[in-house]
Amino acid sequence: MLGRKSSINELLTNPPVLEGKKIKLRPKRFSDVFNDYLWRRDSELCYLDATYPITSSFEEFVRLYTQAQNDCQHALRFAIEALDGKHIGNFGYFNIDEKKNEAEMGIMIGDKKYWDQNYGVDVIDTAITHIFGNTDIKRIHLKTLDWNIRAQKCFSKCGFVTCGKLRRGEFSFTLMDMLRSSINKPFLKNSLTT
Repeated sequence: MLGRKSSINELLTNPPVLEGKKIKLRPKRFSDVFNDYLWRRDSELCYLDATYPITSSFEEFVRLYTQAQNDCQHALRFAIEALDGKHIGNFGYFNIDEKKNEAEMGIMIGDKKYWDQNYGVDVIDTAITHIFGNTDIKRIHLKTLDWNIRAQKCFSKCGFVTCGKLRRGEFSFTLMDMLRSSINKPFLKNSLTT
């Protein structure tokens, strides 16, 4: 059991490396830029993320990517690696609100060869165990497109529950959240401090 909980600021300035059963979450690094560029140009991935494929050149993407990495405040962003070291996606907490002790999360498995093999479940379980066990965050929330049943099943399997709906432009989202107080997975309960 851990003693003192880290502040979100400590995690933002010194992000940990987290290991799950199938994945490792590590801080983003510049070498991720090529995969991120390819994934942001993939129409299927963008469709699942309620966005449109980018049309910028790689050079322009690198410039904007570098700027975004430097401006990243109140966000904790990770690369998802398979245990063989292959970068297969991205995960992050953002819109971190230290007054409300809550954060929003997002996940994308960009390498489609890793879809439907419980990599997403392992990412989420690994991350929520760390965040709930090592910070004062009490609520994690997310939004997913209302028709994306596969994502909703993954989030439900991890303990998220539907808490609302949201319409933003042409997109309709299902809102889901998880409260630290409602954790019902024994392996999570045993690892969390209250």
